[in-house]
Amino acid sequence: MAIKKQSSSINNNNRIPLKQILRKCSGSLGKKQQEKPCCVGVPKGHFPVYVGESRTRYVVPIELLTYPEFQDLLRLAEEEFGFDHDMGLTIPCQEVVFQSLLTSMLLRS
Repeated sequence: MAIKKQSSSINNNNRIPLKQILRKCSGSLGKKQQEKPCCVGVPKGHFPVYVGESRTRYVVPIELLTYPEFQDLLRLAEEEFGFDHDMGLTIPCQEVVFQSLLTSMLLRS
């Protein structure tokens, strides 16, 4: 079964500002990684997210920011938590749902 790609015309009013997300996620641009405990063990080109009630940590590739499914999750995170908090990027989603979406996105990349 093929998955239909969305057209490249995306409504800019619904886009999450990627620079803002990257700044919040990577806060260590131009700094040594040891300065931020949330960045320990995060390879270049990846960022950590925390998922579910137990706040399980996942390290995901930055390329996921371009997927509409991941952008929807980011909108949910913004609505629930905003971007101004110290917990890192927290995704308000059941862990099993996140794992399923993550697998689907990684298989397409």
